[in-house]
Amino acid sequence: MKRNLNSVSSEYRPNAATEIENNLILNWYPRRIIDRFKHASALLELGLGHGYTAKIFPTASDRHVIVEGSTVVIDQFRQANPNFTGEIVTAYFEEYSPDEKFDVIIMGFVLEHVDNPDLILERYRHFLKPGGRLYIAVPNAKSLNRRLGLELGLIEDIYSLNANDLALGHQRQYCRDTLRQAVERAGYRITCEEGIYLKPLPLGVLKTLDDFEANLQAMLRVGIDFPDLCVGLLMELEPQ
Repeated sequence: MKRNLNSVSSEYRPNAATEIENNLILNWYPRRIIDRFKHASALLELGLGHGYTAKIFPTASDRHVIVEGSTVVIDQFRQANPNFTGEIVTAYFEEYSPDEKFDVIIMGFVLEHVDNPDLILERYRHFLKPGGRLYIAVPNAKSLNRRLGLELGLIEDIYSLNANDLALGHQRQYCRDTLRQAVERAGYRITCEEGIYLKPLPLGVLKTLDDFEANLQAMLRVGIDFPDLCVGLLMELEPQ
């Protein structure tokens, strides 16, 4: 039975509680990916989410296709971006079957949502052109802030889902080890990996510091080399 994706769309509206860090992370990691592949003739992206990345990847691709299963998310994106020139396909990831193959496929903060991530990883490997690359970003269960939360008794288990996870429709937590196992099980080799946003303190505390924005940017840059402790994990993959 398919989940109703519209039921978890509220956190993908403007001014959601997570907007500051969404804006930070979702404008950062696409540019890190583009630094790797430079330019693609055909790029496939899974999910519209907050709509940030859909405005970035067209700058580095001739053809940009997005697959999205929530009609609510699609409608609000089209209303906010009437000049978007890419193609949006309304479909569940498990059912999408393109007539073409892609140089680059992006799964940005997708695998934590889907019912069967192994199926998605294995399925989309067949949609890559020879020499094509798949990029994955996921939240990190073992981030520094979650490790502190566990030590303070704020979460019961490092892999547990909190209220924000549930509001976003998350079904699981990954760490670096479990993500590596998943991608290797699906027939990929990892060609690059890095961290996204090394967050040492809660956002409310960070806001009290001088140079708040400068600190956020520094945490993004420093985090590249410390994926095990970052809020997010980013991997570049190629089929084995």
